[in-house]
Amino acid sequence: MSFPMLILSTLGQTGVPASHTAVHPTGWVNFPPHWPAQADLLSWCYDMSAAVALLLVLLGIVYLLFGYFLFKPLVLLNAAFIGSLVGIYISQKTGGPLPSGILGGFIGAAVTYPLMKWAVAIMGGLFGALLGLTLWRTFGLDAGFAWTGGMMGLIGCGLLCFIVFRGSVMAYTSLQGSVMLVFGILSLIYKYQGLAPKLTESLQVKPFLLPMAVFIATILGLIYQQHSELAAPAAAPPKK
Repeated sequence: MSFPMLILSTLGQTGVPASHTAVHPTGWVNFPPHWPAQADLLSWCYDMSAAVALLLVLLGIVYLLFGYFLFKPLVLLNAAFIGSLVGIYISQKTGGPLPSGILGGFIGAAVTYPLMKWAVAIMGGLFGALLGLTLWRTFGLDAGFAWTGGMMGLIGCGLLCFIVFRGSVMAYTSLQGSVMLVFGILSLIYKYQGLAPKLTESLQVKPFLLPMAVFIATILGLIYQQHSELAAPAAAPPKK
């Protein structure tokens, strides 16, 4: 039995989502046809290579601890990544996604640089939309209206960037860093075959562990960034 099927059977799902029909897709990026459930995320962590998992852990630490101090290059990195995904998605059926991905990443970073504040608001809105969708599905509300939760998060978090810019940047980079760090660590744990079934079973018995790990890491990162930002002026030498 393949690991995705093991996850599905462990989590008690009766049907196999479309994303699990091909464990190793032939395309550059496998865009899921539905909102990913916990089983999809665990399967994605299992299929991730060790190099990508380690990169996620390292980038997650940078976003989590130094998000505000490095927010401009990190926002540019996000824009380049999103632009690459858009380019790959558009040209995936043409058989040549690599040039379009590179072009999309370059365009995304070039457009973002002179519009940094707006770019932060847009990315904050995207994080808010993902958060709203996740909370909507977590609380078991009607999946057909999950878009309302996403729109509420999009509008609320997007507007918050203009009101509390510094705090919003810290919160969003902490959230992104915690997600990258947690899923990178999960993927590295899955490289040890003996731990995979035990970890999956623990997440099945206590499904709140995964969002709780992301939430705790986000709060710790936010506290660290806030403390570091307040301590920076005190450590600076006095002006003559």
